[in-house]
Amino acid sequence: MTSTTLTQAGTTRGVSTATLLTVGAAAGPLFLGLGLAQAFTRDGFDLGRQPLSLLALGEHGWIQIANFVVSGLLALAGAVGFRRALRGGPAATWGPALVAVLGVGLIVAGVLRADPSMGWPAGAPEGNPETMSWHSYGHGVGAMLSFGSLTVACLVFARRFGRVGALASVLVALATVAVMAWPDQDSVSVRMVLGSALVFGWLTAVSLHTITERKH
Repeated sequence: MTSTTLTQAGTTRGVSTATLLTVGAAAGPLFLGLGLAQAFTRDGFDLGRQPLSLLALGEHGWIQIANFVVSGLLALAGAVGFRRALRGGPAATWGPALVAVLGVGLIVAGVLRADPSMGWPAGAPEGNPETMSWHSYGHGVGAMLSFGSLTVACLVFARRFGRVGALASVLVALATVAVMAWPDQDSVSVRMVLGSALVFGWLTAVSLHTITERKH
């Protein structure tokens, strides 16, 4: 059976490839949009020093937990779409795999919550906790897997594009690393949002580009 036949069979046997890629493109806008909406509406939350992950704590923490998990599931759907669309081409193996790691990492980071810190929720230590729980370590691993894999994906997918697209992908990866690694602890929560916006924006653009590419 040829790859074309396999692709057609996968498309007709449920959700189409274009739909999967569209769903994957929505992962970033959902995660950041819902996260920022909570950050600006939950009383006492200060995005200037409290990372979005801490929104999973407190009375309405289930919203951010669901945000992590649903965004992860959308990314996994996008990874399936990339696997179908890129079959046999550049980045066909590692590209979808890295997007899948993003999805798994988001789910892990949602299920395993960070410890109370930075004054959130009310009564939490004003800085980092003296000791970390196992689930807080797990949350950190999930977050690093998510954004680390997506940053590497920028470099892997660069092979698929022309000079401008490849340069843009590399620059997004470099900018994300620079923003995330900048040695200023006072701005870390804002920098995490900026870094997320860069790589998630890239994922949305590449997902939509792949849909358009398949139509020609």
